[in-house]
Amino acid sequence: MTKKQLALEVIERLRVEYPDADCTLDYDQAWKLLVSVRLAAQCTDARVNVIVEKLFEKYPDVEALAGAPVEDIEDIVRPCGLGRSKARDISACMIMLRDEFGGRVPEDFDALMKLPGVGRKSANLIMGDVFGKPAIVTDTHCIRLTNRIGLVDGIKEPKKVEMALWKIIPPEEGSDFCHRLVYHGREVCTARTTPYCDRCCLEDICKKKGLETKTKAKTKK
Repeated sequence: MTKKQLALEVIERLRVEYPDADCTLDYDQAWKLLVSVRLAAQCTDARVNVIVEKLFEKYPDVEALAGAPVEDIEDIVRPCGLGRSKARDISACMIMLRDEFGGRVPEDFDALMKLPGVGRKSANLIMGDVFGKPAIVTDTHCIRLTNRIGLVDGIKEPKKVEMALWKIIPPEEGSDFCHRLVYHGREVCTARTTPYCDRCCLEDICKKKGLETKTKAKTKK
């Protein structure tokens, strides 16, 4: 089975397993997702969803948040960790949206990448979830699972993983595929515990599982 064939099979099985998987950050406007995804660095989405309620209640639009003192933003977002740097990025990002983009999140990948605190992962998330464009979000779950499954080979650098996946993932499937990897990574193919391979829908085609089986067979001999 080629990597492209494997990718299509993985996509279909995860679609069946997680038919309703989507972004686990709560948002109803593009700028709010920008804020939340910055706060999500080294923080759970669940915690971010709680913290931003207070932030968005106090600063309900781009204009308001752009005019907020950085210290006030930091006071609210501190529970997400790295409060100072995140508050600084959020403030600078909202100011740029206000002053250069008319308060609207740009529908262009390169323009998104120019926003403070926005990297490839964030830009892809916005492109896929907000604008419905082809996107591959290489978060920690995507990197871990694609290596374990065998879609990429020992690649850990996010951009390199993204570039490798673009070659084998149909563009229209990328965004949903990455959301499903998050669900699968949290529930089955976990990082901090032994993966639950016995209840994995990919067990028979997973490279990691296959290697483990071969190793056990050699050991018995």
